[in-house]
Amino acid sequence: MGRTTLLQDLRAQVARIERRGTAPGAATLPFGIPALDAALPEGGLARGALHEVFGASAEAGHGAGVALFAAGILARADGPVLWVSEHFDLFAPALADAGLGPERVLHVEAGRDVLLAMEEGLRHPGLAGVVGEVFGRLGLTASRRLQLAAETTGAIAFALRRSRRQDDIMLAEPSAAITRWRVGCVPSAPPLPWAPDTPGLGRARWRLDLLRARGGVPASWIVEACDAQGRLAVPAELVDRPDPQAAWPIAV
Repeated sequence: MGRTTLLQDLRAQVARIERRGTAPGAATLPFGIPALDAALPEGGLARGALHEVFGASAEAGHGAGVALFAAGILARADGPVLWVSEHFDLFAPALADAGLGPERVLHVEAGRDVLLAMEEGLRHPGLAGVVGEVFGRLGLTASRRLQLAAETTGAIAFALRRSRRQDDIMLAEPSAAITRWRVGCVPSAPPLPWAPDTPGLGRARWRLDLLRARGGVPASWIVEACDAQGRLAVPAELVDRPDPQAAWPIAV
């Protein structure tokens, strides 16, 4: 084997290691928004991988946005979903509004064993995804176990990071998750764009920050929250801008 061929082979192996779970040919689930999909390897969210999501603050509204973000993604993946939390506080109608109907959700109240239940679920074939509401630490060892389990079956795994403190340093700790997202609620548009003073509430909006993406590009977007089919949307006033990239300010 020549030196050039050897170097090319080594570079390819390193690339596969760095993008584990999102290697070329791996199945992905596109968002359907070109600028967002372009920031992710292979043009979408990797299946068979762990993804970490947390709110912009400890407020309940941001926490709800985190859950609905995951629900909307899984609504577009075929198969049942295992949702694991410490206590039974899942609001099924809200998930249904994001496209994830109750007939597809198996909820497990796991107490302090959320991570264990997530891993067991991820090793079970046939699930579209596993969601775990994680309070406290999610270290490298635990997250690697979840990542490996997700790779085994091809399920999408979401660790929804929960904290009662806005400045919780555990949320900034390294993990083996392929992507790390932050979801924050922002003011929605009035229901009648031509009558901005008319009372009412338009479709919810989020500031969506891709803080880390293995093999991808960190960026920020303002999007309209998931609809009944689980799809995000670009606000109309941003779609109409002359420069499409102006709708997608880079941050982080």
